[in-house]
Amino acid sequence: MATPQAPTIPWLEAGAAFPPVAQALGHDTEAPGLVAAGGQLDVRSLHAAYSQGIFPWYSEGQPILWWSPDPRMVLQVDRFRLHPSMRKTLRRFMRSPQCEIRLDFDFARVIGHCASEPRDGGGGTWIVADMQLAYRQLHSAGLAHSVEVWVAGELVGGLYCVAVGQAVFGESMFSRARDTSKIALAALVAFCRFHGIRAIDCQQNTRHLASLGAAEMPRAAFVQHCRRAITLPGPRWDFQPLYWAELLPDRDANQ
Repeated sequence: MATPQAPTIPWLEAGAAFPPVAQALGHDTEAPGLVAAGGQLDVRSLHAAYSQGIFPWYSEGQPILWWSPDPRMVLQVDRFRLHPSMRKTLRRFMRSPQCEIRLDFDFARVIGHCASEPRDGGGGTWIVADMQLAYRQLHSAGLAHSVEVWVAGELVGGLYCVAVGQAVFGESMFSRARDTSKIALAALVAFCRFHGIRAIDCQQNTRHLASLGAAEMPRAAFVQHCRRAITLPGPRWDFQPLYWAELLPDRDANQ
């Protein structure tokens, strides 16, 4: 009886095109959704990857690994769930003169804090030093952004994301005070709603994301969404208090 052969993972040379995501490893393998390994983390490669629904995710000592899971976890912003306790938290945040949302004020600190507080289910950080450098360069190119929660002049929570046109890809978040990562996500949702951005990619399914309204969608549908959204003009990345009305109408904000 023949021994089953391990699936072959395409190896990327620097600057090479990515294989079609339909060729990613399947659920009958140990790495479902893995598209390729190798390549480089420069702005050109990252732009090409995200435009096709691919993202890098690997640990220290591994080569660069490129993924496109099927299904894909996506938050349709009109389905974002603002639970009653979080609604009260946002009202308090909005009313306080010491509290504010800033976009892209200190991207380097945000990604550094995210690296020290890995995402749900992670056994160690995947935001290795090379990854931080690459996304700081992506930020300088206008393709990566931070959503920051500031209280009394201190950065207490936030997230960073990638944006190509109107395709927004959530990456990681952190909290240094209760609920501040949730406030950052709520701010991003409000920002997206105001600017007509329909969805935020969440990459992997977690219970926390599902509780906020994110749901899985087939990879083919997600890639089609990306192809359409990257052609649309992207918004100016700043945050105005009026964006909160997308989540809390005026009649609710003062309650």
